Amino acid sequence: MPHIYIEEVAGHVGQQVTLKGWLYNARYSGKLVFLQVRDGSGIIQCVLFKNDVSDQAFELARTLTQESSCIVTGTVREDKRSELDYEIAVSDLALVHMAVDYPITPKEHGVAFLMENRHLWLRSRRQAAILRIRASLIRAIRNYLDSHNFVLVDSPIFTPAACEGTSTLFETQYFDEKAYLTQSGQLYAEASAMALGKVYCFGPTFRAEKSKTRRHLTEFWMVEPEVAYLQFDGLMDLMEDFLCEIVAGVLAERASDFAVIERDITALQRVVKPFPRITYDEAIGILTAKGQPVAWGDDFGGDDETVLANEFDRPVLVHRYPAAVKAFYMKRDADNPKLALGVDLLAPEGYGEIIGGGQREDDLNELLQRIDEHGLPREPLEWYLDLRRYGSVPHSGYGLGVERTVAWLCGLHHVRETIPFPRLLDRLKP
Repeated sequence: MPHIYIEEVAGHVGQQVTLKGWLYNARYSGKLVFLQVRDGSGIIQCVLFKNDVSDQAFELARTLTQESSCIVTGTVREDKRSELDYEIAVSDLALVHMAVDYPITPKEHGVAFLMENRHLWLRSRRQAAILRIRASLIRAIRNYLDSHNFVLVDSPIFTPAACEGTSTLFETQYFDEKAYLTQSGQLYAEASAMALGKVYCFGPTFRAEKSKTRRHLTEFWMVEPEVAYLQFDGLMDLMEDFLCEIVAGVLAERASDFAVIERDITALQRVVKPFPRITYDEAIGILTAKGQPVAWGDDFGGDDETVLANEFDRPVLVHRYPAAVKAFYMKRDADNPKLALGVDLLAPEGYGEIIGGGQREDDLNELLQRIDEHGLPREPLEWYLDLRRYGSVPHSGYGLGVERTVAWLCGLHHVRETIPFPRLLDRLKP
């Protein structure tokens, strides 16, 4: 009997197959037992009629407990009443392991309890759907960049210096010296771009922010493309095209999972070019008119980003922020040195910044001045300064946070559900 996955049943109508999975739920009605069986690719109803199976198999079906592992053999048949349009008419059922007192029952549980049992919570229909959407997003990101001739480069996790600011570094001992968990792979991606032209790094990044907001994790995944000879307007074009393609790809691939989490995808279907582009000054004007307590020179908080995004029916690009609130490597605007050539892409529906980027400072003397202004030590950045000493060129890049993007795509209130095992200010396990 061929072993198939539930997602493949449509191609096996009328055939006998074997499924290997776990019991998700069950109900009984006289001589009938209805088992909801999951195998990671989906959930399907498996129907046992007492006269069609052995007494042993029927009794097992009646005593099988939630999350017990089992092997089901039966015939695939169409059933338009079911969620999948198919069900299994069972001819045999075998036990692999009987689960006893599974802690996550069909009743309501609090978030703290579910997070303590995250290793089991992942088995729920909703959490599995979210993680499949996450996987599709990552695949769409890689497909876009690979198909546009970006070269994947791997940036180190241990770094000798800060990239985004010294106050959010996780410090560790690296043999006889101090090292830090990376805040971003960008600086190394810049070096790779000088060798390969168009590159991206993709991996975990770490921020020691003592924040309990719904948008922050201490460990998160980020993709960071970097392109030599790319200037600021071209960067915004790239960010826009990139987001449109990856969102369309995920929508096309994961329609059934969006249905499982009951996500209204209307707003996601409006992610099409062109995006509105507003300056920081224009954003300040909008926020002031809306009564937000913000002044020129302030960086925008989550509430500010939500107000701005709600003015538009699709993502919006906010550009040319005050240089004082941006990182040391941001290039200044030639028309106004008080402004940095930085841009944030804000997602609609209150999800805020999901992409941040900018043109990098390519002049050695200017970069040295910025390093000093930010109070950063020069010695750990000497290798980075070499990029401006030997064939410096204009270049730009951006970073997309996977977890915030998944939260937006799935319409989630909190990023803790966007990664299998979230790391938060108050959570290091499981």
